[in-house]
Amino acid sequence: MSNHPVVATRPPRPKSAVSHGVGIAGMIGMCAWFFTARHFGMDGSWSALANVAACGVPMVLWSLFVDKVHRNPSTGIDWDRPLPPMRDTIDISLTKIAGLWATWGGIAVLYAMGRWYWRGNYLFAMELFQAAAPYLLALSIPYVIWLDRRLIEPKDGAYALGSFIIGHEPPDWDKINAHLRSWAVKGFFLAFMVSIVPPNFGDAVRVSTEQIFRNPVTLANWLISLMFVIDVAFATVGYLLTMRPLDAHIRSATPYAAGWAAALICYPPFVLMSEGGPLDYHPGTSDWSFWMAEHPVLLGITGVVLVVLTGIYAWATVAFGLRFSNLTDRGILTHGPYAFTKHPAYLSKNTFWWIATIPFLVTTNSMTDAVRNTFLMACVSGVYYWRARTEERHLSADPDYRAYAEWMGQYGPWSRFVNRLIGRKAMTVTPPPLADSASA
Repeated sequence: MSNHPVVATRPPRPKSAVSHGVGIAGMIGMCAWFFTARHFGMDGSWSALANVAACGVPMVLWSLFVDKVHRNPSTGIDWDRPLPPMRDTIDISLTKIAGLWATWGGIAVLYAMGRWYWRGNYLFAMELFQAAAPYLLALSIPYVIWLDRRLIEPKDGAYALGSFIIGHEPPDWDKINAHLRSWAVKGFFLAFMVSIVPPNFGDAVRVSTEQIFRNPVTLANWLISLMFVIDVAFATVGYLLTMRPLDAHIRSATPYAAGWAAALICYPPFVLMSEGGPLDYHPGTSDWSFWMAEHPVLLGITGVVLVVLTGIYAWATVAFGLRFSNLTDRGILTHGPYAFTKHPAYLSKNTFWWIATIPFLVTTNSMTDAVRNTFLMACVSGVYYWRARTEERHLSADPDYRAYAEWMGQYGPWSRFVNRLIGRKAMTVTPPPLADSASA
């Protein structure tokens, strides 16, 4: 028997559903187009959409040819089994198409009823959706027929809804509700993302190089705008490509009303933080560059911090690759900024707001304004804490998330820091004998 002590080791972080490579591929494609557009002065709406495509296409190619995500068991597709005759699945496919078209029709009605969708930035999204609708209807037919012959279980939520509409089978409300929740997420957030693609892209493209480097403030503001261009491009791709062959389908959308409420109040038309809203913390404030104008060193440091925070926020979206989406489970991320904290986007965003706005400093010299703004910003941060908690509640149904949350609780950087403060050792795991370590 060996007298050497057994060395306990930290178990590896659970595997991420998305690789580093897919996000890097999207960044390379997007940056290539962005700087091409800057060079030639292409700052219009179609150039902005091309930027989204330049981001998405490389990610699709990387996912299929490098990561081979279409082979993941989570797709529900068996590529190796002999294809059944079309007559065995055509009835399922036609029923599913009926359910899918009914869903799209319902979304179109909601768009038509929402007045905010027909003014401002949203108008571009509506015009684009109207132009794309005939092509989507036509392409959905061969796509569904082709996919159903390869799916292990083709009778999904769209089939359940179509079967209910046609009257083939008694309604399966669990599947129908899950299907409608998923499309509610996509319909609501895709319209918003498409609406902000052109203005975000145009603002970053049309600024001249001379203006960018005029002073530290203009440089910081341009870099922050660029980070938001990256965030919006990746997020838009995520909402567009919810497809099983890419393993980017929505596995579940949160069934909890609190989760929906916490998310929706952060977006128009329900947003509470907008000008004049109940959580508007801006009256009487100015931005960071105003308060630090006479302190150039502090001004420069603050600009760097704000750019880094926005970079972390964008990185948190890039890490999703093809899978970004609010209120959904599309596979659990454990890499990138998610290796450090479970909510990097919310933490960086709220820290940015506190530093950029400094709500307790006001130009009105009113203590009431200072207290009110600080309190309201604290409420905004509280909303994002609420969002994080509701998301964790939803994702906890996924065993992959439970494993990730348990690992982060023991070995995440923040947990290690707290453990050191209180003198507690993290739980360790003894490795298996060498002879067994190669087993799959």
